[in-house]
Amino acid sequence: MAARSGNGVSGRVVSGGSVAEGFEPVRAAFESNFGGRDELGASVALYRGAEPLVDLWGGYRDVAGTRPWERDTMVLVFSTSKGLAGLAVALTHSRGLLDFEERVATYWPEFAQHGKGAITVRQLLSHQAGLPAVDQRLDAGVMADLDRMASILARQRHAWEPGTRHGYHGLSLGWYENELIRRVDPAHRSLGRFFHDELAVPLGLDFHIGLPADIPESRVAEIDGFTSLQMVLHLNVMPAGMVLAHMWPGSLVARTMGNPRLRGPADINRPEYRRVEWPAGNGTGTVRSIARAYAEFASGGGALGIRPETLRALEEATPPPSGGTRDVILKVDTCLSMGMWKPSPSFRFGSSERARQVSLQALRARRRCHAARYFGKGRCYCSAAQRQLPRRPTAVAGRRALASLPGALRTRSGRSAIAGGACSIMRRAPSTRRARPPLGPEPRQPAHPCL
Repeated sequence: MAARSGNGVSGRVVSGGSVAEGFEPVRAAFESNFGGRDELGASVALYRGAEPLVDLWGGYRDVAGTRPWERDTMVLVFSTSKGLAGLAVALTHSRGLLDFEERVATYWPEFAQHGKGAITVRQLLSHQAGLPAVDQRLDAGVMADLDRMASILARQRHAWEPGTRHGYHGLSLGWYENELIRRVDPAHRSLGRFFHDELAVPLGLDFHIGLPADIPESRVAEIDGFTSLQMVLHLNVMPAGMVLAHMWPGSLVARTMGNPRLRGPADINRPEYRRVEWPAGNGTGTVRSIARAYAEFASGGGALGIRPETLRALEEATPPPSGGTRDVILKVDTCLSMGMWKPSPSFRFGSSERARQVSLQALRARRRCHAARYFGKGRCYCSAAQRQLPRRPTAVAGRRALASLPGALRTRSGRSAIAGGACSIMRRAPSTRRARPPLGPEPRQPAHPCL
């Protein structure tokens, strides 16, 4: 099929892979992204337990459109990394190394500095700890020194009383998870090493948190990102309050999203940042590996020996903070629980009450990479793509194509057993467009926001 002719991309896009019988509409929706939605390169995978049902790839892995996306192409998945990191933490819980209701300082005494002693593991994993920002300036060298990072994080002051509010810990969450795992793991491994040894190897995953030096650059897809200024041009697809607060130097949002200093999210794909362990943002691997990892937990965790109580903790929503569900960072109502992102009126996805989305990827503007993850009972779907947003910000590329995927799944099973929608193309409900002061008073919301 014809590819887009702009920006040096021309010719015909070759797609590869396979789909199980009954999932042909998924292939059609996937391929239509290249023909009519200006897609550059992408892959998509769907598992039922350990059984692959969809494994597709197509387009190009470079910005110039000269190198085809291949079966083993890896892609930096930004905040999708949070979900994989959350699974690693869940595995420590399943093995009795960690209690979600225990105080973080029980495992990491230095964490108790500056009044953080009462923060529980659950509050930390559910973005209620008030620690979205890191005030000490970070760079790749600092991030590579895990002992130094632990000291910096332990000294960090919370931005609100833990448990009273929640706010997306977009960059910081993984660093706290990393130190927790280092403290409770008998071998004191980092989160990236623990993930590799205890999840990637047993499940045969080609995914890394901190890309090893022996992975050739040619395997990793390029990303042409966007700047903070370009975000202002896409207020229709990003929370307007968050974007405006991000532009204000010194705001909590700017402090949260601006450390380390980057020209834009695509800088995370630079070699010096890909090589360090950044569990909230720099996971790199194949899409089928992400889908396989989530499918393992969605289908009972038998291969890893996951205990039922751990799976229940992941499925159940953490009680909302006492001050309401308005996200201090994103400026919309959200439902954050145990490192997972769950459906809410502001972010609707899925066709089942069991549907779980495992992290937010909110990269918008020109060309960017996205990864969307969904799993329902026994199934996991994951997609990753390099894509250019349309020049007119009123349109959202790929929305109809990805929205058609759950319908294709229903043709297979007769009912929807898998969540749908995609966080990278999701529209906010009209009521969420109103910006609020960063830390103004919030009404209590006794009703749980999760759908």
